[in-house]
Amino acid sequence: MDGLIMAVQLIMGLSLLVILHEFGHYIAARAFGIRVEKFYLFFDAWGKKIISFKKGGTEYGIGWLPLGGYVKISGMIDESMDTEQMKQPAQPWEFRSKPAWQRLIIMLGGVVVNFVLGFLIYIMVFAVWGEEQVLPEGVKNGFSVNKVFKQYGFQDGDKIMKINGETPNDVLSINKQLFLRDVNSVDVNHADGSSETISIPENIGEVMWQANVMRPFTPRFEAIIGAVLADNPAEKAGFLKDDKVVAVNGTPITYWGEFTSAINEGNPLKVTVQRANGTVEIDVTPNENNKLGIGPQVNASDFLEVIEKDYSFAESIPLGFDKAYWTLQDYITQFKYVFTQKGATSVGGFIAIGNIFPATWSWQAFWGITAFLSIMLGFMNLLPIPALDGGHVVFTLWEMITGKKPSDKFLEYAQITGFVLLMGLLLLANGNDIYKWATGAL
Repeated sequence: MDGLIMAVQLIMGLSLLVILHEFGHYIAARAFGIRVEKFYLFFDAWGKKIISFKKGGTEYGIGWLPLGGYVKISGMIDESMDTEQMKQPAQPWEFRSKPAWQRLIIMLGGVVVNFVLGFLIYIMVFAVWGEEQVLPEGVKNGFSVNKVFKQYGFQDGDKIMKINGETPNDVLSINKQLFLRDVNSVDVNHADGSSETISIPENIGEVMWQANVMRPFTPRFEAIIGAVLADNPAEKAGFLKDDKVVAVNGTPITYWGEFTSAINEGNPLKVTVQRANGTVEIDVTPNENNKLGIGPQVNASDFLEVIEKDYSFAESIPLGFDKAYWTLQDYITQFKYVFTQKGATSVGGFIAIGNIFPATWSWQAFWGITAFLSIMLGFMNLLPIPALDGGHVVFTLWEMITGKKPSDKFLEYAQITGFVLLMGLLLLANGNDIYKWATGAL
């Protein structure tokens, strides 16, 4: 049932975004008097469709191939690859008959809708639900710190007081800020009562990426096992739900982060757990992924003090803009890592996107994630790849600058090349998902 709820949210969110993206192209084309022959959610490949109807000269429908959607604009080389139409003399109601600046607006229509939609959704989310904040003192037990960051002076139990000299509204954002933004310094209160300002290297994002440390700081909570997965080392060794880990290899353990740090070493462990009838020692060896197949028992109120903050509609407008801006900025920054050595294996497909959604229905989470996906879709469509809006924009800008329009044959070949490239990326992304799912990494 959990997977079904996540899948329904994914389909609803992406379908809404595809329809509105294509509507951006549609409304711009109609505004300039261009005929739109088709408006489809999903692709009606080989003429196969689930449903369709015609109104006002446009065929509306749902195709059978769920890889996005499209509008077929008269006189344009697009996903339909209708080369026969392009062989006929240009008509005044066709895309190719319009001046370059109009064609540019039509090409940007979908992207503009995506960005504006993300902004508007974020405004709505702030206005309706407000936001949850965790101030520095709200992390009751401080943070567990990954060993990569201990070399800079961080210690287990640290409380993050300031980032770049400013008190954060949500201290749990420390990991994202370190990875994607320019963090120069972090002020901490150590568990022993001392304070320190720690300088952060300029390349800290690359350090995190190469070390595969995306969450160097996690709030500390007790090391109590909440789930034991079947056919994994923990179950075979005899771990039980509600076991409280009190020692590993003779070293006392209090918090979950200390336990996972020991697991991540990949060595055989002698784990002492406390049960209702006393303590038990369990010998266990992590698998090849340094996993035991266990999950923690987490009750956030035990270790976090969460503040619910409400906003008026007027207050939500600048907050929505700020959220949309930083969402786009962070995504652009993160995108550069795709081109690193291990970037190809990090690309995710529909399963990875679906896993962003919660397993229980939440309208707040649904709309927040949909806003993020809208901005992501807008950015991805701006990439200068033929078959994407960005590719059409590049060719149109070239025409506007040089006064020379690319030939229809060139545009046709470019469209085919772009389509093949996109299909390759799609196969790679979803292949990564299947591999990670099969190996338990997703």
